Amino acid sequence: MERRPRLVITLGDPCGIGAELLARSLCAINRWADVVVVGARAALDLLPSQGEHARVHWRWGAPPSLPFPLPDGSKGFGLWTSSTPSFQASAPNLLGHALWVDPTPEIQAGSLRLGENLSAGGRAAVEAVRVGAGLVMDGHGDALVTLPLSKAAAHLAGYDLPGHTEFLQQLSGTPITRMAFVSPRLSVVLHSVHQSLRSVLDELDQDAVAETLSFAADRFIQLTGKSDLRVALCALNPHAGEEGAFGDEEIALADAVTQAQASFLDFTFDEGSGPFAHVQSPFDPGPVPAGWEIFPVRNQGMPLLGGQQDMEVLRLGPEARPSSRPAPRFFGPFPADTLFHRAARGDFDLVVALYHDQGLIPIKLLEPSRAVNLTLGLPFIRTSPDHGTAFDIAGLWQADPANFLEAAALAVRLAGRAHRQIWEADPSSGNL
Repeated sequence: MERRPRLVITLGDPCGIGAELLARSLCAINRWADVVVVGARAALDLLPSQGEHARVHWRWGAPPSLPFPLPDGSKGFGLWTSSTPSFQASAPNLLGHALWVDPTPEIQAGSLRLGENLSAGGRAAVEAVRVGAGLVMDGHGDALVTLPLSKAAAHLAGYDLPGHTEFLQQLSGTPITRMAFVSPRLSVVLHSVHQSLRSVLDELDQDAVAETLSFAADRFIQLTGKSDLRVALCALNPHAGEEGAFGDEEIALADAVTQAQASFLDFTFDEGSGPFAHVQSPFDPGPVPAGWEIFPVRNQGMPLLGGQQDMEVLRLGPEARPSSRPAPRFFGPFPADTLFHRAARGDFDLVVALYHDQGLIPIKLLEPSRAVNLTLGLPFIRTSPDHGTAFDIAGLWQADPANFLEAAALAVRLAGRAHRQIWEADPSSGNL
């Protein structure tokens, strides 16, 4: 592909921090990709653009030459951002630009209030995801990056959805998805996501856990090209049940580990014959492109607004090759209080956690700004920062864009992985 990659970024809840993160980060992301923002234009109108809290200046204009027809009911705009009010072209590295698609142009700033769960905000956020996912599935974008939405606001707007992951599974029609979090030192896949802890216990099932283990390994083999992944499962009870002293769920979990191992008996690396080869993926089976890895060494060559350094997009490192062992290996269940430390020091490539907080607490403590949410099982690439709407600081320009930038940088790298072309950071801004 000779063109630059194109990221579709959904704005999330307009009453949260999504708009200010986008405004502060746009010029940096333009170094790597062209950007299509999908969300309520009114979100930027809510932010103070002058005074002591202002961090970014912006102006609206007619949309650039449209690379695709606007979805029904949507309006398109051109957005330009700058660190100064002058928007001088002599400082291109301080300028950002995007095509902005508003699927809900009837939602104006008067119906929104920063820091509040409102039905208008919920509707704008959910419709942005619907339209943004559609653009990527129709081939108008190379990856989807989603800023946080409020599930409470979505419920107020009448949408019965637990979160992005479940909604994107519904929109794409894929039979299985799992939420993963990747970072330089730790990668975690969640067996269950947005449900009560009691329901996790009630629904714990050997076959379902084995499916998560097998699916997580299958997708990470495709993603990384590493066939001998070491996948470890978290126990449920303290001390992994202490041989039945604190519960016997670990008996079923140990059987799930054995079952997952058996699912790869006929696995062939080059042919991608894993147990979930029938599930669509943006990545081809077999070896990955030369020099590709999820988190290459950080590039320090391009200072961004506020002195922040550029994220990794360049290809670095040796070519990934399969080992002599043809299949992944599964371990556990291990007590969670020691397993994550072992994984972080390199004993395991991937950890499967049984419930949301079991997996999210350690990775957010270990990699608070670098861990990125990656959805496994979609036919397209979707990444997201691992934080929420932060209603308590919305509009104060205090939100740190580092994690959002990591999510955008990872999306560009994964798009290059999918197309077997390494897109490199470009110090000049591109055109839509």
